[in-house]
Amino acid sequence: MVTFEGLMKKEIPSTQRALQYLEHGKPEDVLSLVEIPVVSPGPGEVLIEMQASPVHPSDFGLIQGSYGRLKSLPAIAGREGVGTVVAVGQGVDEKVIGRPVSLSEEAGVWQEYQLARADDLILFPALVPFEQLAVSLVNPLTAWRLLNDFEYLNPGDVIIQNAGNSAVGQAVVQFAHKMDLRCICLVRNQASVGPLKALGATEVWTDDDEAPNRVKIFTEGKGCKLALNSVGGQSALRLAKSLGSGGVHVTFGAMDGSTVRFPTRNLIFDDIRMVGFWLDRWRRKQSPAGLRNACEQVLQPLAMTDLKHSIDQCFDLADFQEAFARNAEPRMGKVLLVRDKAFLESLG
Repeated sequence: MVTFEGLMKKEIPSTQRALQYLEHGKPEDVLSLVEIPVVSPGPGEVLIEMQASPVHPSDFGLIQGSYGRLKSLPAIAGREGVGTVVAVGQGVDEKVIGRPVSLSEEAGVWQEYQLARADDLILFPALVPFEQLAVSLVNPLTAWRLLNDFEYLNPGDVIIQNAGNSAVGQAVVQFAHKMDLRCICLVRNQASVGPLKALGATEVWTDDDEAPNRVKIFTEGKGCKLALNSVGGQSALRLAKSLGSGGVHVTFGAMDGSTVRFPTRNLIFDDIRMVGFWLDRWRRKQSPAGLRNACEQVLQPLAMTDLKHSIDQCFDLADFQEAFARNAEPRMGKVLLVRDKAFLESLG
């Protein structure tokens, strides 16, 4: 386990490694490991040393040019991660040096150092491993908003989700357990059943056409109150059929790009509501204070060990091709890119 307390002061280099893309395309084709300058922080700025960052599907969407909001090119890749403040500019309290903080998506996370405005920093809790902090915002925030922004949920209510073994799905299971909700997870791999049950899932079923009938039996005909869809295709339709009267179907991902048949019968006779959610859009609507408060809602359970994120493997920035290959394989946890794998392992 690696925490910021394990870090020691050291000299900051003049250059750094970064994963950069000059054009959109397949990540393995357009992403390159380059050497760029390390810039000293100016007034009101801090310099952050990257420690660890997850590989998200949205990282690939940005590089490929298919995501909802793209960066100007050339761009440094990477959306989320944890770093440590190693230097401050004029007017910034030096007490922040050594603190673990969230890395800036705008600057690009997959680089060894980045500048950030001190006023924009999101401070992470102490004594939490870097591996956990690296994945502590994007997916947990998505899960928290899905459970709190679309339906009034009471203890005992039944919710259902597909891709229950995904990072968001695992966070949903743990938050739902804390809220005393009954959570049904649909999965395609039976190897996920045990781990999801251990996290607090009420039921874990195969994502097939029998799922709506199982829901009807399990809920004694009432159906689910909330359905969370990150797959699409036929799986999305199964979720719609699993909802009870007035239920809400929220789509926040589309792993399956096939056409979804409009669930006319459920819309008319069950009065279900189908909506979408995009965390980026939600974040842009928040004030700095509102965003920090929302982050605290998911960081506090992590600090109290009431929430745990699954980590698969760590790879050095230079080994990004191997990391991407591992990311494409079946797994329960996140693949991480780290600034210095040997350094992290020496503190583990």
